[in-house]
Amino acid sequence: MFKRLLTLTLLIVLVSGVALFAVEDRLVIAVPWAGAELEAFLPVLQAFTDETGIEVTPITLRFEDLAVFLPAQFAAGITVADVIFMWSWFIEEKARAGHVLAITEVIDPADLLVGALDPVTIDNQLYGIAYTGKVKPGFWYRLSFFEKHGLTVPGTWEEFVALLEEIAQIPGIVAPIASGNGVGWPLSDIAEHFLIAFGGPELFKALVAGEIAWTDPTVEAIFADKLVPLLKAGHFGEPTEWTMAKELWWGGDYGLYFMGSWITGMVEDPENLGLFTLPGTEGMVFAIDYAFIPIYTERPAAAKKLISFLATRGQVIQVGKGGHLATYINVPLEAYPPVDARVAELLVGMVVLPDLDDTIGGAFQLAFWDQLKLLWVAPEMLPEVLGILEELAP
Repeated sequence: MFKRLLTLTLLIVLVSGVALFAVEDRLVIAVPWAGAELEAFLPVLQAFTDETGIEVTPITLRFEDLAVFLPAQFAAGITVADVIFMWSWFIEEKARAGHVLAITEVIDPADLLVGALDPVTIDNQLYGIAYTGKVKPGFWYRLSFFEKHGLTVPGTWEEFVALLEEIAQIPGIVAPIASGNGVGWPLSDIAEHFLIAFGGPELFKALVAGEIAWTDPTVEAIFADKLVPLLKAGHFGEPTEWTMAKELWWGGDYGLYFMGSWITGMVEDPENLGLFTLPGTEGMVFAIDYAFIPIYTERPAAAKKLISFLATRGQVIQVGKGGHLATYINVPLEAYPPVDARVAELLVGMVVLPDLDDTIGGAFQLAFWDQLKLLWVAPEMLPEVLGILEELAP
């Protein structure tokens, strides 16, 4: 631990030195990526340099480490980098404390997905940008599986239930839907999708903000009328470690699998992937990478140019490398690899929403995971489950 802290300290000193003595055509950016992910980001920075003449040096720093030493740096009036990728809640917190540069005049919110900038907007002032990210879009299926069994994507709730019943009759099927599990988060993603689909983005936001009770009749009805009947009918398989569940689904034990967009890099043939949301869904959980400018940068003009580039044209380059989805609405579908383009199509017109349990965190998050695992095996316990969630909700 001491060695790691010493290394971080030396890095901070060195980079701070760059920040103190570099000229206006040099920037330092702190990013969370390393290895192949960093390599995929470097062409974005090179394009910015080619366009502006401003060179950018990336340094890899984990969010957990930034959370430790950035407050001390800010208190001393210095910064490890001119632009920093970080959690949205951290950006909001430090903006309220006066450590973040407002960029309201730099970014047009209309250029980004609806809701993407909400976490970094305070009193109509913008303090960060939404870069690319990964979404939790809906139910994945194998195109070959649907073709083989004559299945079609549902357009209504009734058609969705009929699809599950049809899949259940296929020989060799364990259950229509695989239930990925780990500590509980894959099940939470499914529950969140049902809440968004049948309660709408506003109800979902209200749950995140603690403005509506988990025992509210509207919330309870979504579980009782939509999710619980599917559990009782056996349409969801038993909770299984999520990577193993992925293998079983891909091997034909299940017809559908709810998972995030990262699954495109986890299957043998991503071109065989199909995807649909629950009919009527108007919002989608989007895990976005946010970035901000500390007020302690000595190159605010250059930093604003970089932040503007990342919020817009830079995303066109990034998505072409695969595995990223843009928040910039003017990225053409042709810029994506084919499988990512299918996911990007689903985002059109969607309200971008935060991950519920990650945003609330704390004891509630752990209870949310545990209670959903209980609900999956004992759906008749719904009233008790919602009661416990309400007790622990902020």
